[in-house]
Amino acid sequence: MTPPGTEVQKVITFFYYRDLSAAMAFYEQVMGLALAIDQGWCKIYQIGGQAHVGLVDEAKGMNRATADKPVQLCIRVTDVAAWHDYATQANLPDLSELWENEALGIKAFVFRDPEGYQIEIQQATRDGA
Repeated sequence: MTPPGTEVQKVITFFYYRDLSAAMAFYEQVMGLALAIDQGWCKIYQIGGQAHVGLVDEAKGMNRATADKPVQLCIRVTDVAAWHDYATQANLPDLSELWENEALGIKAFVFRDPEGYQIEIQQATRDGA
């Protein structure tokens, strides 16, 4: 059995928040993402191409916000150093140093959003990485 060969229109990762307004402000004002779909208690932001992040009011969504956030949103960019400079100036929570992982072929750093989800910004350091 194989899945249907229909075209994928969007890829959406959903995060659940106690304070949806604070999350919206962060993803709009700090991350610079545009609201693509407004479903009221769910706000979907385009990251790039078909990739999206959905911010859900935990009181109405299928899941609840928890203190433990065992998930990471990773965004690949063309200039990770410029993003790190920006993150430093914005004084983002739990901002790491810029580091390189030669085995993975990336340079990256991480920080947290308003409710603790980890965001990694990375850049490939070699083709195919």
